[in-house]
Amino acid sequence: MSKSVLTGTRIRARRMALGMRQADLARAVGMSPSYLNLIEHNRRRATPEVVSALAGSLDVPAETLTEGSGGAMVQGLRAVAALSDPGTAAVPEVERIDEFLGRFPGWAAALASAHSRAEGLERTVEHLSDRMTHDPYLSAALHEIVSAVTSVQSTAAILADTDDIDPVWQRKFHANILQDSVRLADGAEALVSYLDSTGAQETGLAAPQEELEAWLAARGYHIAALEGDTAPDIAQLLSGEIDLASKAARDLAAQWLIRYRADAQALPLDAVLSALHADPGIPPDALAARFNAPLDAVLRRLAYLPQGAGLPRFGLLICDRSGTLTARRPIDGFAVPRFGGACPLWPLYQALAQPYAALRTPVVTAARVPQRFIAYSYACARGPAQFGVASVVDAVMLLTPDSAAPTPDALSVGPSCRICARHTCPARREPSILADMPGPLPV
Repeated sequence: MSKSVLTGTRIRARRMALGMRQADLARAVGMSPSYLNLIEHNRRRATPEVVSALAGSLDVPAETLTEGSGGAMVQGLRAVAALSDPGTAAVPEVERIDEFLGRFPGWAAALASAHSRAEGLERTVEHLSDRMTHDPYLSAALHEIVSAVTSVQSTAAILADTDDIDPVWQRKFHANILQDSVRLADGAEALVSYLDSTGAQETGLAAPQEELEAWLAARGYHIAALEGDTAPDIAQLLSGEIDLASKAARDLAAQWLIRYRADAQALPLDAVLSALHADPGIPPDALAARFNAPLDAVLRRLAYLPQGAGLPRFGLLICDRSGTLTARRPIDGFAVPRFGGACPLWPLYQALAQPYAALRTPVVTAARVPQRFIAYSYACARGPAQFGVASVVDAVMLLTPDSAAPTPDALSVGPSCRICARHTCPARREPSILADMPGPLPV
């Protein structure tokens, strides 16, 4: 958040918007006008009690005035400003966002809320576009509906254009129309139900990978039962898990849990948490050296820790040599396509070209409000190398928010070409359904 967004500035802007004199406000809260003047010019820090009293007299919530508490709303207003065309005469005054927020908190909240709803709708459009373009289940469902419609149409045409149909054949045609109509209705109902389930929390999803991801998301990607030396058998752990509806999903879950258990044994939970609390900025390669563990295991372990309690946020992506995403833990601000190819510029794919090279890459998302992350990427063979046997290579990318100052060498990446608004990207494979993105505002 900009350093110009200060408590005193907001207090002064709100007071002036109400037409209230400084002396009147000071008298209302029981302080001297000179001390209030120092607060308004950010020369004295207001205590929470003083801010609460000032907010009551100014008829605004206390959090509207507190320094740093309006960060989310400020970011929302910055996002609204980013949508404007820089070529027009009416360009939003980004440097005066704090003044606008202080003087018109209601309008500011309404604008930020409207933008938040618009962003949610945009994410839904992206998700549905991604699904409609690449989802094999959807393709099959649409083909079934088109087939049923065509069959009904051809049978109805025969009945309408033929006057002397034998009664036996007429009954057969009527039966065909009824059968195809039922098939059409069932297919349409299934398709609508499938499209309505845009979240990933339901069972019986389109693919076993989705079932597994929904099951893991419901557990926070952390399996407490596998921590420690007395971990239960994997088959026992999966028994009775109704959220894993298909055998294929249960098989994938078993593979995931076996690797999770191995990582947990190599990197004990209490020891890892202790290291992170002592030094939240410790790099993954330093953890790998401390625990004498493979770097890819460290990246997975960090992503699957229970998040919160002062720990950094982590996201994870894993792909095989074909570039297909085989595992993921989403992180807010970094969009990942569920179907189809992802952005070819991701450091995840760069790691595939440099096996056993540890890559640390600052990245910034190609979005209207860019988000900055540090990507730790590493690719290695799965299992020991054997002569005469093709090696299976996996690439792992750990993502964590970058709180440092923006760097000019940060790599700009998107989700996938289909839903990326940066139309001038040299790696673009196909046209985007989104409008071209204006130049991002400074972070």
